[in-house]
Amino acid sequence: MNILLLGYGKMGKTIEQILLERGHQIAARIDANNHAELTNLASDAVDVVIEFSSPESAAENITYCLERGWPVVCGTTGWLNRRADIEEFCKTRKGAFFYASNYSIGVNLFFRLNKVLAQFMRKYPSYHVSMTEIHHTEKKDAPSGTAITLAEGVMEQLASKRRWISNEAGHAPQPVGEDAIEIQSFREGAVPGTHTVRYDSDVDQIEISHVAHSRQGFALGAVVAAEWLVGREGIFGMDDLLGN
Repeated sequence: MNILLLGYGKMGKTIEQILLERGHQIAARIDANNHAELTNLASDAVDVVIEFSSPESAAENITYCLERGWPVVCGTTGWLNRRADIEEFCKTRKGAFFYASNYSIGVNLFFRLNKVLAQFMRKYPSYHVSMTEIHHTEKKDAPSGTAITLAEGVMEQLASKRRWISNEAGHAPQPVGEDAIEIQSFREGAVPGTHTVRYDSDVDQIEISHVAHSRQGFALGAVVAAEWLVGREGIFGMDDLLGN
């Protein structure tokens, strides 16, 4: 397949390596430095787009690609206030759009484990739930999309939790009400991603964590999603790919 890489940072380069290993071709590598070249690509030059750009440019990138009839796999986070509009636009264009906050198979198993644990905790209101996420210093958004997905998973199971609160290290903390889940964000070195969900009581603590050792798991998942998406129509996510 001919694959357009929209975003060519560390993740884009890791994805490129996996694509070439799997026998695919790179239609173009587009980032902030050569974004104008995007309009030079012929519609038939691209089979699918893998979009890992920035929160500021993701929605416009996705819209443009859907207008051209290109299926889009997106892993950029921090732009989801426009997600509903993008998905509606995709439907009107009869296009294909695949979004995940995290493409790692392990993380998506962790998402499911998180929901199961939250379901168990319904009967034990003495436990207070909170989350911590740690990423590399180049990550622009906080909390991470993965942490937000985890918080949403808890809220699906615990009626007492209706929102999440972001508290980023180095910033003045926001108060956390009884109806909220606190997400603490830390940016350290070259950490690919560590996420922890914690239930505290006066007598003990229950904790589950996912620790990524490299970007390889995220990148491979995005490539598999791109291979799967070609020829489909609609809105998809990791549950569709993994066969929920």
